[in-house]
Amino acid sequence: MSDTALEVAAAVRAGERKAREVVEEHLGAIETGDGALHAFNHVMADEALAAADKVDAEVASGDVPGTLAGVPVVLKDNLCTRGVPTTCSSRILEGWRPPYTATVVERVVAAGGIPIGKTNLDEFAMGSSTENSAFGATRNPHDPARVPGGSSGGSAAAVAVGFAPLGLGSDTGGSVRQPASLCGVVGVKPTYGVVSRYGLIAFASSLDQIGPFARTVDDAALLLEVIAGNDPMDSTSIASPAPQLRGVLDDGVDGLRIGLVEELTDAEGVQPEVAAAVDDAARGLEKAGATVERISVPSASYGISAYYLIAPAEASSNLARYDGVRYGLRVDGEDAATMNARTRDAGFGPEVKRRIMLGTYALSAGYYDAYYGQAQRVRTLIIRDFNRAYDTFDALISPTSPTTAFELGAKTADPLAMYLSDVCTVPSNLAGHAAMSVPFGKAEDGLPIGVQVLAPALGEPVMFRVANVIEHAAPETAVPA
Repeated sequence: MSDTALEVAAAVRAGERKAREVVEEHLGAIETGDGALHAFNHVMADEALAAADKVDAEVASGDVPGTLAGVPVVLKDNLCTRGVPTTCSSRILEGWRPPYTATVVERVVAAGGIPIGKTNLDEFAMGSSTENSAFGATRNPHDPARVPGGSSGGSAAAVAVGFAPLGLGSDTGGSVRQPASLCGVVGVKPTYGVVSRYGLIAFASSLDQIGPFARTVDDAALLLEVIAGNDPMDSTSIASPAPQLRGVLDDGVDGLRIGLVEELTDAEGVQPEVAAAVDDAARGLEKAGATVERISVPSASYGISAYYLIAPAEASSNLARYDGVRYGLRVDGEDAATMNARTRDAGFGPEVKRRIMLGTYALSAGYYDAYYGQAQRVRTLIIRDFNRAYDTFDALISPTSPTTAFELGAKTADPLAMYLSDVCTVPSNLAGHAAMSVPFGKAEDGLPIGVQVLAPALGEPVMFRVANVIEHAAPETAVPA
């Protein structure tokens, strides 16, 4: 099923296809193919068919359904959906059914989109390979012996293999863009505050942002237009309407100045074929009329160090709520403190425990200024350096991931090696700026490569114009079987 979301929605709105037929096709593909990939934690078959029937009834009665009419959408399993299991791929929330629905999911449904399932992730979104899930690893559809990236690996794999045209993930340090790169799809991290976080189960609240997965830049723009915009339920939501993206996609890049970030492209561990793809993308932009120059953003090289103090510190605070009292897992003990300790020990996996302990240490008396405070000062430098770059350039480019997809188990015993998978993506989260990954051919091993486009805060329109040109300049690649 290679139809784009735009094609599906147009056919359903015109009465040429039934939404129920579309959903049944995708449910059939999931039933046949997900056993080998494990992209899903929960398939919402009954709910999806009921939603499809509602869309078909609207079309039959002459009503015009929304821009996502009849389009199946997969949801990362940290987005609350009322009455549907939402686990964050953690034993501590196994079986929990939220009493409310995330704003982004409500907006998808209001636009006629059909949530079709909850996808696997690294537990509480902590990871870069979707191997940290309490329910088993997800596999890369291009090579099932390799990871799909993380933490939104389930959504990326599902969209790449055609289980749904669109998906939603969350990006705290690259968790949409990095799996998008490894699975060969488009993945977007919007400007912090452009998309509501209400109903996203928090990892690191100053970094988390929800973003779309799609197989084309045009489809990604469509979904971002649907989910973006102010939400009074989120105090960090920007008080501005959703950006208009699809109308500017074909404006091109003639006259734009694009910077190629040296610290990210030349970082240690960047695969030569990945660096070559970024150079090829730069040449494609130049052919389309842009000026491309190398630029230094010095503090970007400290992004990983700052991120892995700030994010765990915020996580240690956010995850304190899982105490065995209010919801989720409860392991009894002779007193409340013992019950709490046993519950958290049994409910959280090793990576989550590692980050809670790291974050708690960084916030502890006597160490706060040396670690957390210093990391926040570095964050300020990163923001200043990128703002300085955007004084000269309209957008920036770099690799998304330093490598193509690595083998399952290759980095699980070395947390630092795993963390370095996000070396190119974390600076945008720390700065709060927009960034996205665009597929750009494959390496000699047949695995996808992604090129990252970075833009200043609220720079999504220019970012998508650049991404559209890169997409059209990319080598032709086949979708996974």
